[in-house]
Amino acid sequence: MNILDMMLSGQNGNQVQQLARNFGIGEGQAQAVLTKMVPALTQGVKKNIASESGLDGLLRALQNGGHQKYVDQPESLTDSQAAVDGNGILGHILGSKDVSRALADRASDTTGLGSDMLKKMLPVVASMMMGSLSKQASSGGLSEQRAASSADMPGMLAGLLDADKDGSVVDDLLGMAGKFFR
Repeated sequence: MNILDMMLSGQNGNQVQQLARNFGIGEGQAQAVLTKMVPALTQGVKKNIASESGLDGLLRALQNGGHQKYVDQPESLTDSQAAVDGNGILGHILGSKDVSRALADRASDTTGLGSDMLKKMLPVVASMMMGSLSKQASSGGLSEQRAASSADMPGMLAGLLDADKDGSVVDDLLGMAGKFFR
């Protein structure tokens, strides 16, 4: 199961309900936002884990970032710290505010929500995603597996991040690049 499926299925608590409450939208709209934004965010994570330093940074964040609270205690998504954490995550995985803005603009076209609202939601969505990755990593023993075999780590994470479930990271990265450079 990829990370988006986990977030939408409710396996990670009531994040979708909390996101909807936080922004005064329906759960269906919150799901639409996640469906549009999470695949783009996972592409950024995949790009980062392609390098050893990016992979190490992600693993440190998963182990020490405290992001799992956004799954275990969805009400923590209302705290201003969720947006602060999310903005830091976005800086790492998307690289610039321009890319974040472009993502919000694209999501606005398909979700029916205003771009300004989506720009406010994006950091919270990033925190939710990192919380889901953290929870999966801790339950799957990702950190112990990292210590045992660093060569297998990108493959294990790629399974969680594979947006189109075809087992290939390359097509997902190319698709993401195409969306940002149209």
